[in-house]
Amino acid sequence: MAISKMFANMAQFISEAFMRIFTPAHDSYPVTGVQPFTGNRHKKDKKGKAAW
Repeated sequence: MAISKMFANMAQFISEAFMRIFTPAHDSYPVTGVQPFTGNRHKKDKKGKAAW
């Protein structure tokens, strides 16, 4: 009896962990869309590489 109960508890533990890992996330991120670029572009040197 104790072995069958231990096996049932182990199976439940593993199945709950499996469900927790593989269920989709319930995060509700806001819809942001495309954000405009507001920074400055790097100037390129004569070789076409960005001058850092």
